[in-house]
Amino acid sequence: MTDDHANPAPGRKLLTPAAQRALAEAEERRRQAAATTKPMEKELHGPRGPEPTRYGDWENRGIASDF
Repeated sequence: MTDDHANPAPGRKLLTPAAQRALAEAEERRRQAAATTKPMEKELHGPRGPEPTRYGDWENRGIASDF
């Protein structure tokens, strides 16, 4: 991680050491999460076209039904 937070841009507040540690920890967690995520498996025999539940309702042949 670069030390961009130690010398902020003009007009920005200087971050406290606790805030800098928190940002570094969050960046490390994001990096670890990105390294451990697996790509989603391809769905077999699923619906063709866009996901039918993409709007929160089930859509079949253009007709949306709410459960």
